[in-house]
Amino acid sequence: MKNNRFWAAYALLFIAQLLLCNYFTFTPWIMVTLLPAMVLCLPLEIGTTGAMLIAAATGLGVDLLSEGILGINALALIPVAFARKKIISIVFGADLLARNKSFSIRRNGLTAVLMALIIGLSIFLVIYIWADSAGARSFGFNAGRFGASLAVSLIFSVLTVRALTTQE
Repeated sequence: MKNNRFWAAYALLFIAQLLLCNYFTFTPWIMVTLLPAMVLCLPLEIGTTGAMLIAAATGLGVDLLSEGILGINALALIPVAFARKKIISIVFGADLLARNKSFSIRRNGLTAVLMALIIGLSIFLVIYIWADSAGARSFGFNAGRFGASLAVSLIFSVLTVRALTTQE
């Protein structure tokens, strides 16, 4: 039953990401993404290869249904899925992985969850902004875009973690 709830919430957040991409483009400086948080919250029973396949499918789905550059979200999301278990191990401890327990804000604290989200979002945004700019934008613009996107996406990512993790 818990898995059904997770996948239903994952599907709703996928739709929310599509809406953000299609209808809420505020400025070229800010890109709001929920995708890294969604991948970090995948059940730990799913291995790295499975997480990378889910990340690829999710990223390509967003690319096909919203943004113009096919593969850009998948390109940036697959490394997050690859690093997911390492991020969780470093931030929350290896025993969380050994017990196959998911993390949550209540159980692990907001500070630790924020640290994991910052790492995952940073990996995603560096690759996404690099691929999106294709050398046509200045380093200053890209750095500003990274900082603004990280700050805004972090707020939405905390809400994403709350929606995808159990609060036991």
